[in-house]
Amino acid sequence: MAQKPTAKKSVAEDPRYTQALQAYEAGLRALQEHKFDKAKPLFQKVVAGPSKELADRAGVHLNTCNQHLERTPATQFKTAEEHFDYAVSLMNLGDYVSAREHLEKLLKQNPKADYVAYGMAALDCLTGHVEDSLKRLDEALRLNPQLRFQARNDSDFQNLAEDPRFTELLYPDPGADLGSDDNLHSDEPV
Repeated sequence: MAQKPTAKKSVAEDPRYTQALQAYEAGLRALQEHKFDKAKPLFQKVVAGPSKELADRAGVHLNTCNQHLERTPATQFKTAEEHFDYAVSLMNLGDYVSAREHLEKLLKQNPKADYVAYGMAALDCLTGHVEDSLKRLDEALRLNPQLRFQARNDSDFQNLAEDPRFTELLYPDPGADLGSDDNLHSDEPV
């Protein structure tokens, strides 16, 4: 029985195993940050390393990296809506930097697209840019007032739920327009 603890101890002291473990950990960090080009060579080192267990795990992560790297250059979209859906999927993955890049590109191509302004508002809210989020949401609602209903139930705006400015955007005062100058000069009695 003394042989088994000794065998484990010698594996842990093996410098090749230690290097493979360090490469695996660094690869996982890169993978979590969606830096697939950095993670891939690290996982390749682990797969070629001495530990079968680490190599098996690294192989799974290596496949993930390969799939993402194959998809990345092929970001040709047939429609703006398809491009928007891709940006939203990046947001859902937590890749806010890439999502912002795609949404900004869409905004330049389609400055009057209500759904793009709405997506930017959601992204701004998720990343803590409250003022920008409110401004963009106001813009989206001016372009398409029906988005109010979607925003009321959208969990991406939960950071704004207690903000009175957010509430004013989503639940406008229906009598606010009655006091405008156009209505004051009408011929109808009040």
